[in-house]
Amino acid sequence: MSPAPDLENVPMPAMLTEADVRKLMTDPSPDARVETATKVSQAFYGGELSAAERELAAEIFRIMVMDAEVRVREALAINLKASPELPKDVALGLAKDVESVALPVLEFSTVLNDTDLIDIVRSSGIEKQAAVARRADVSNNVANALIDHARAGKVVATLVNNPGADLKPADLEKAFAKHGNDPAVSNSLVSRGNVPLTVSEKIVARVSEALREHLLSHREIPAEMAADLVMQARERATAGLLPPGIKSADVVDLVKQLRDNKRLTPSLILRTLCTGDITFFEASLAVLANMPIVNARVLIHDEGKLGLQSLYQRTPLPANLYPAFRVAFDVAREMQYDGGDNDRQRFSARVIERVLTQFEDIGNDNLEYLMKKLKQLAA
Repeated sequence: MSPAPDLENVPMPAMLTEADVRKLMTDPSPDARVETATKVSQAFYGGELSAAERELAAEIFRIMVMDAEVRVREALAINLKASPELPKDVALGLAKDVESVALPVLEFSTVLNDTDLIDIVRSSGIEKQAAVARRADVSNNVANALIDHARAGKVVATLVNNPGADLKPADLEKAFAKHGNDPAVSNSLVSRGNVPLTVSEKIVARVSEALREHLLSHREIPAEMAADLVMQARERATAGLLPPGIKSADVVDLVKQLRDNKRLTPSLILRTLCTGDITFFEASLAVLANMPIVNARVLIHDEGKLGLQSLYQRTPLPANLYPAFRVAFDVAREMQYDGGDNDRQRFSARVIERVLTQFEDIGNDNLEYLMKKLKQLAA
């Protein structure tokens, strides 16, 4: 920064009294300059000046932006951060200054456009990027620049937590792909309303894997037990991702992702069916049988017994688990949520109870296998 500017020959707007001018000329100290910067910028922002006075004030700002004293520039930034009439060159000068000067302008100034903000995001550090991410309105272009150039997960977490950020589902996918290892980013994605199911499931899988590694590294329980506990926890969390009334296409995308990553297990499908989620069951059988979900539904809902059985046989699901799926599907189709608190949990308990009562004649081997699975589901 250059030395303190000489304001002696600059005309002063009318809001500065003769005493103010005299003090500034005789005492050009940082305190006096801060006082002048505050007084002029407050009058400028408050709309108290004539057109000519505004021009004079703008010239004073241009000089003070180069002031060697940071406090002077901070006074300008704090008082002018939300002024819609702040000259563009002054706004940019402040925005490219040190953080204490730049942050208020980056977060609040409407003078800066997308091109300005993207240039600053690409060349700045974490705190300036985070200030841009906190803006009341963050366009999709600026949001993507932040995701692409963020120097820390804090920036992306701030962006995702901002309801004013224009983030499409594909942008949230990218945010997780690039920064999902940061817990702050994962937590912010979980809290945001329009996160795709596929992203939520990836978060669940990543957290589950971290839990497994923790259990193994600390040797708290045997590896087989750790894997079993983690799988059950992951499947419970995955089943909980499915809200009532979700679009079939979204469920199919989720099921394909689970299949491709070897997480579409028989127990997960049975678990969701026992909580009344018939759509997930339909999508799972359709994907596993490599069939459109529309066609799968025709077979699943066939009034006879052969449609579902023939479709099931086209999947790699265990043959000895078919009776459980058959009964669970029939019971789930007959029952409805009651609309009270913990609806899903009570529904699941009722379905499992009904399933168990109808399995007295399936053979000891099948019954033992089914009991083990259903006990896991009810755990």
